[in-house]
Amino acid sequence: MLIFDSFSKAKNESWSKTIVMTRRNVIIIGSAGRDFHNFNVFFRNNKRYNVVGFTGSQQVPGISGKKYPPELSGELYPEGIPIYTEEELPRLIKELSIDDCVFAYSDVSYQHVMHIGAIVNAAGATYMMLGPKDTMLKSNRPVIAVCAVRTGSGKSQTSRRIIDLLKKKGLRVIAVRHPMPYGELIKQRVQRLAQLGDLKKHNCTIEEIEEYEPHLVQGTIIYAGADYLAILKAAEGDPEGCDVIVWDGGNNDFPFFQPDLMIVVADPHRAGHEVSYYAGEVNLRMADVVVINKIDSAAPENVRKLRESIATVNPKATLVGAASVIRIGDPKLIKGRRVLVIEDGPTLTHGGMAYGAGTIAARQGRAAELIDPRPYAVESIAEAFRNYPSIGPVLPAIGYSTRQLQHLEMTINRVDCDVVIVATPIDLSRIIDIRKPHTRVSYELQELGTPNLEDILSEFARAHNLPQGPENNRNQSATCTHHSPSPGKKRQ
Repeated sequence: MLIFDSFSKAKNESWSKTIVMTRRNVIIIGSAGRDFHNFNVFFRNNKRYNVVGFTGSQQVPGISGKKYPPELSGELYPEGIPIYTEEELPRLIKELSIDDCVFAYSDVSYQHVMHIGAIVNAAGATYMMLGPKDTMLKSNRPVIAVCAVRTGSGKSQTSRRIIDLLKKKGLRVIAVRHPMPYGELIKQRVQRLAQLGDLKKHNCTIEEIEEYEPHLVQGTIIYAGADYLAILKAAEGDPEGCDVIVWDGGNNDFPFFQPDLMIVVADPHRAGHEVSYYAGEVNLRMADVVVINKIDSAAPENVRKLRESIATVNPKATLVGAASVIRIGDPKLIKGRRVLVIEDGPTLTHGGMAYGAGTIAARQGRAAELIDPRPYAVESIAEAFRNYPSIGPVLPAIGYSTRQLQHLEMTINRVDCDVVIVATPIDLSRIIDIRKPHTRVSYELQELGTPNLEDILSEFARAHNLPQGPENNRNQSATCTHHSPSPGKKRQ
């Protein structure tokens, strides 16, 4: 009996050591967003895996060389987790004995996804992706997700339209934005922004301000950060109350929260991209509603092709036609002048657009000429043009750091032009010194015909027993429950 007990004890100790030794070494290939979320919800407490590093892409500069801090990485990673450059993958896979590489960022072509896969496989590792089942969090509030097939499709304006319609029903809406944690991650674990002063409090970059400020001006509380388990809990229990959560997506990624209504925005200016860019097609296939935006400015042939594509991929989706209505602050300033157009940065960079709303406004305003800023670009702005050669004769508003903001300001003021058209979601002149006459361009979603978002949201409110009208019962959110369909399940 003693011999058997000793053998059994030795076997168990050996088995325990084997389990520890056989943890699979993992690198998460990301861009300071989806990668951190996948780690938090799938890997952080998972003893089957050992995440030895993240990599950062060129989508967001300045990530590599930092560390995912131990305060966020959990007890299995007391030293935190280093962040490398994506270009180091072949070396890292061999030197760190990597078993699995997890692709975890968005708005990239299928060719790019498989190019990275080839690098990973050639170095000997397994290439994988995590899907909605392993990464979506379930809320105890109804969730409407607004996502897109590409960056720059118009999801932000769609989110604001949806929130406005919900508020008109008397509902307390909390917006949660896809992560943009470009600063100190510990401080950015959970960010709650309720007023414009919070933008300074959280030391927001241009990219963050462009997403947050329009919500704040609208009177909407918005959450973002690095840890969406904690963010979801905070949003559900917001001190101002929460009847509905609107997931305001980033890039063309799929939601971090399990949606009860999935609304996806498609762009006919890039017809075909809805089935050739990751993770846009994932969104399209999961969509309950597809908003075909920019019908007013796209070629009719491209609108037709997009409709046909949607019908093939997701024939059950409800289609909503929409225009992206462009308004020029001072049209007289543009007519007959030589203009520099400043466009939304991500739309031009990883969004792949050569131009945006500012260029359309310049044409509508009969500008004499668009001045190409390339000869005047300095340092990091010049680098952006080299990294994204498809950008047209316009200037992307890039400001992930103080240094980039300085370079953007210098570039603008060096350009030989008469007028500057600022087509960013915020008033850029509040942040940098534009020493030339300038005017803003804004753009808002306007549905065309029926079905429209108001009808769809009224149906959603009825289905979830949400009160409609300004006199609704404010105790509703305390008892509000819902039954989320599995990701991709259609509304009945």
